[in-house]
Amino acid sequence: MRRPRPGTLGIVCVCIVLLAAGAVAGVRWAQSWKGSVTVLANWSGGEREQFEKAIEQFEENHRIDVIYQGSSALSQVLAADLAAGTQPDVAVLPGPGELMAYAAEGRLRPLDGLFEAGDYDRVWMPKVAGEDGRKRTYWLPVKTGLKSMVWHSGSLPRDEIAEIVGEPDTWCLGMESGATSGWPGTDWVEDILLQQAGPQVYEKWATGDLEWTDKRVRKAWTTWGEMAGAGDGARAERVLKANYGQDCSHQRLEHQGSFRDTAWKEADGDFLHSAEVIPEAQQNSQHWEVSGDLAAMLNATDEAKELIRYLADPGIELPDFTANKKAASPDSYDDPMKRKIGSILRDPKQQRCWDASDTMPPAMRNAFHEAVLQFLVSPEELDNQLELLESLRNDQGPAFPVCGSG
Repeated sequence: MRRPRPGTLGIVCVCIVLLAAGAVAGVRWAQSWKGSVTVLANWSGGEREQFEKAIEQFEENHRIDVIYQGSSALSQVLAADLAAGTQPDVAVLPGPGELMAYAAEGRLRPLDGLFEAGDYDRVWMPKVAGEDGRKRTYWLPVKTGLKSMVWHSGSLPRDEIAEIVGEPDTWCLGMESGATSGWPGTDWVEDILLQQAGPQVYEKWATGDLEWTDKRVRKAWTTWGEMAGAGDGARAERVLKANYGQDCSHQRLEHQGSFRDTAWKEADGDFLHSAEVIPEAQQNSQHWEVSGDLAAMLNATDEAKELIRYLADPGIELPDFTANKKAASPDSYDDPMKRKIGSILRDPKQQRCWDASDTMPPAMRNAFHEAVLQFLVSPEELDNQLELLESLRNDQGPAFPVCGSG
């Protein structure tokens, strides 16, 4: 039998997919489905599987079809969709930086009344000014993560950790992350500034009220440079090419977030607070950097509102850790590591600060990413890099409450 040409085969595959989609749509129409809601996000692997599992329940309960649009270039895709007037109904973005700008431009629809406001601490869901100047709630945290963590081999004594933190080859570090390459380095600089200078200075810097050339900011960069071996050509080349999600079990320390818990658990690892290893960190510092994926509504359809209500339900199991105070206690986790992380994220006594680059406008954040890549190669150019970043600071936008507790 003669095989179809590659082009013919591609057309056949596309037709099959379209026919299958049409068949599904026809079945759902026949079953009185109410409508659909489009969701743009950047979840993959286990996170996407967990999200899709939760969404299947939503679809079954509400008879609303959820059309998931995944992209690793969220910012660019959303900006293009908005310009074309084809924005998704709901977008899930990492951090509030872009969402603040979109709220001020009138691009986002307020979420007030779609959930219990007291279910979340202010740092997760502040009221911010919209296009008319009125303060409302414009995003919902559907996933949170802990940072300011140093993962290590479980067999490594703490006194030995203190001895090896200054040895660059001790650290597992990869900077490659596609369109967002460099963020592991910005995480380092941010965390060092938080632990050395404290949350007040950190918040001023993150919101554009402190110069990039400030001596405390510069010190955070040079501290990281010494720990990471900036200027070592061979190491810089390895680090720049290595993916952030590489296997770190063969190395002894890694500065990463809670999403690495599974990988380090498999290596019998554990974590400690970064302040324990950062030189000149404030004594007894218990400030934690945090991250989160935030759902925002761009089209106020009935289906989109229903989805937001559903995502705010404390009984829904969403990816990673929840900020909803009515959700099951972290003690309910079977995994001791997840209980430990969840307790820190939900403890009202803990001081939590947003990942600073996630609060910055895209231009500022992207320049920050690029600067850390340049710094690893040429640390002697740091002052020039800081001057360049400072030149962008005036465009940073309105202040945002970056730090807070319960």
